[in-house]
Amino acid sequence: MERFDVAVIGAGAAGMMCAAVAAQRGRTVVLIEHATVLAEKIRISGGGRCNFTNKQVGPENFISANPHFCKSALAGYTPQDFLDLMRRHGIAWHEKHKGQLFCDHSSEDIIALLRAECNQGGVQWRMPCEVKDVSRADLTGLSLFTIQTSGGTIQAANLVIATGGLAIPQLGATDFGLKLARQFGLKVVEPRPALVPLTFEADTWAPFGALAGVALQATVIAGPGRRAQQFLEDVLFTHRGLSGPGILQISSYWQPGEAIVLDLAPGQELSDKLVEAKVGGKQQLGTLLSSLWPKRLAEQWLGEQATIRMADAPDRLLKDVAQRIQAWSLVPNGTAGYKKAEVMRGGVDTKGLDQRSMQARNVPGLHFIGETVDVTGWLGGYNFQWAWASAVACGRSL
Repeated sequence: MERFDVAVIGAGAAGMMCAAVAAQRGRTVVLIEHATVLAEKIRISGGGRCNFTNKQVGPENFISANPHFCKSALAGYTPQDFLDLMRRHGIAWHEKHKGQLFCDHSSEDIIALLRAECNQGGVQWRMPCEVKDVSRADLTGLSLFTIQTSGGTIQAANLVIATGGLAIPQLGATDFGLKLARQFGLKVVEPRPALVPLTFEADTWAPFGALAGVALQATVIAGPGRRAQQFLEDVLFTHRGLSGPGILQISSYWQPGEAIVLDLAPGQELSDKLVEAKVGGKQQLGTLLSSLWPKRLAEQWLGEQATIRMADAPDRLLKDVAQRIQAWSLVPNGTAGYKKAEVMRGGVDTKGLDQRSMQARNVPGLHFIGETVDVTGWLGGYNFQWAWASAVACGRSL
């Protein structure tokens, strides 16, 4: 039987970061990972270049039943702190849309950085290694966790759960962390897919299925009244519904049964523009709309109305067309599920965790970090920043 100060289960972004921080502070650490390939979710992220953080990160970029929980960790480890780590490892990066930061070369650079940081601290690796059972008992005056694994029994004074959420099960995602939380009496905020495409009933979507592949910028809104959330991003038509950054963002806020509203001509007074275009307007309505939109979308949207000459179009018709374009309301029937989701919303209820250490309030020595916790970031590097920040907060406290 092996004994360590800290056992970390899950060698993803949060797990490796936490193990490295704790080990470099003198703790004996073992990192347990069930997969045969290290950090697959990091590898595929950002199109293979890993959107590892965002220049501007604040609590407002995260969703949680307790929106204040993430403040302490995010303040304790900022995007600049991670960039300093990147510089120490000589990794080049660049900024893209809306403050998103990517590796110049490859997401493999991030994996190599984390592995090197772990090795610098002397972290012991157990991979691939399956955890079969976890228990906790008071032994010789110490509270120890006993972890039965496919590679033998491990004991540790501290246990960190960094097993992620349910998103992308094809890469090995499981509900291990949620099951373990419930085993030790912690509550779980009901999980569901987030940052995920939205789908629609076949009959509802039949007129738009032929537009698969068409993309345009739109404002997407979900939620009631003052609590409504909106994003101005690209939207992509698919065979089953809508995707693209705007839809992925709003999917984290959308509630089943509710409508989403899209403005497909954001920033324009489209009604006035169409009415004004009547004056001396020899062109057809479809031709005019094609100058603002992808042609396929304009033709499909208007149908037979596409051939109406602008000069002959009643004002009421043009205003109705503008209204439908700038306030398109439709009710999704669901999402594309965890296979297409980038992250999981929900997780271990933060009311049961200490925000400075990520430790379970009623189970000393048990910690939860990263996506397993009910803190879900926006699209754009925010979930990686939560992984780094929650991991460092935990690692420093051990």
